[in-house]
Amino acid sequence: MLDLLQNIFNIKGVVLFLLLVAIVICVGYLLGRITIKGVCLGTAGVFIVALIVGAIFKDQITGIRISEAGDYATAFKTMENLGLIFFITAVGLIAGPNFFTNFKKYFKSYILLGIIIIAVGGLSCVLCYFIGAGSESDHGYFVSMLVGILSGALTSTPAFSASKATAVDMFAQGDAARAGQIEDAVTAGHGIAYIFGVVGVVLFVQLVPMILKANMDEERKKIAVIKSDEGRNIKRKLFEIDPYGLFVFGLATAIGVIVGAIRIPLSAKGYDGICFSLTTTGGALLVSLIFGHFGHIGPVSLKVNKKVLEVFREIGLMLFLVGAGVPGGVEFINNFKPMYFVYGVIMTLIPMIVGFIFAKFVIKLPLFNNLGSITGGMTSTPALGTLISTTKSDDVASAYAATYPIALVAVVIVSQLIVLLL
Repeated sequence: MLDLLQNIFNIKGVVLFLLLVAIVICVGYLLGRITIKGVCLGTAGVFIVALIVGAIFKDQITGIRISEAGDYATAFKTMENLGLIFFITAVGLIAGPNFFTNFKKYFKSYILLGIIIIAVGGLSCVLCYFIGAGSESDHGYFVSMLVGILSGALTSTPAFSASKATAVDMFAQGDAARAGQIEDAVTAGHGIAYIFGVVGVVLFVQLVPMILKANMDEERKKIAVIKSDEGRNIKRKLFEIDPYGLFVFGLATAIGVIVGAIRIPLSAKGYDGICFSLTTTGGALLVSLIFGHFGHIGPVSLKVNKKVLEVFREIGLMLFLVGAGVPGGVEFINNFKPMYFVYGVIMTLIPMIVGFIFAKFVIKLPLFNNLGSITGGMTSTPALGTLISTTKSDDVASAYAATYPIALVAVVIVSQLIVLLL
């Protein structure tokens, strides 16, 4: 198809890239609308189509040149990051007014659940190591592959980066050729597991309310909290920079990116070694939650029109899924091995199911708080978008936002421990 467009219509470069993105979006939304027994992919349909397109047309896609300085991978990565920033900032601004009330009520549960999900994920990774160790001749490569799979199963970019750095230090020992092999192993594992890491959680948050035959109206009442910002603008008129709140959205995004870029060294090598950061996602989430909570700086309003936030949230999720999906399809085909995919399924399902059962029967979280925490604990941005659509409640974003930072830190630590101890 891409060859036809290039040869007959002479479409190439940026125009070909934009056309490809538009086709993926259109077909993806059509696929997402298909409902089977009440379950649909929703926006995640875009991700599935993007993966398929990346897999089928990988040779043509890898040949796309956006400019002399950038290729297809750079363009899709830019799209992925932009979409993620839009989505997370919108979610944070929506959840902000209720976040601290919700967090105060359940903060111990959210912290505990986030730690348990990641700990069980780490144990699942160790289990897979013992399952496959006898059939793998290269210990370092196999461990690197597994931590890459873990980061993909939990859709965690920080864990991916930390695992790569730690594995290279542990198994390459200054050998440049070996370092390349180790990095490739972590990258391949991440790409193989990422697909089910997204789709598995998306389906889970839809299936659980159906299986439990939950009363959605009752569950919405349980998660709803008193609006902490009601009446805030009645006492005095706040000054708005623009009627839609785009200035506020841009300001929250800019500060969030800066906060997310702050790096904290975790090794003796300082900034040249292993570092922790909130990343763009964590920074944007933190800043937007604070903006949403306080609602103003002096006389200047920090409010953004709710409809504008909903549009940014959907556009952001869509761009993120296209940006991650097409290159993901390319990498999946290049590196796929059935057993590695099975390991990814194990590392996604076990922590998710254990976390849900623990939250339901031990700490007794309400269903929507439970599922919101699961999406945060699994660091799954697409699943949060699906959960908001399924529950028809923005309040689930508060549970996600409370659990996500805990999981973000825990998964980086657990990934590094696995490399160092196995």
